[in-house]
Amino acid sequence: MSVLLRTYRLASGLRQEERIDDPDRIERYMKLFDRNDLKKIQAGERVTIEKDEWQLLQG
Repeated sequence: MSVLLRTYRLASGLRQEERIDDPDRIERYMKLFDRNDLKKIQAGERVTIEKDEWQLLQG
């Protein structure tokens, strides 16, 4: 099962990590990425969009 990790910074400066394991939500989030970022994330690399860092872990 795949898990999409989203790391972001709160207004207070703390870093927060969200683990998304619902396949429907993962599919919706994958639409945010452009073609080059989509290739990177599918290869397991970290991708940064604005201030959020994303990584797809294949399981």
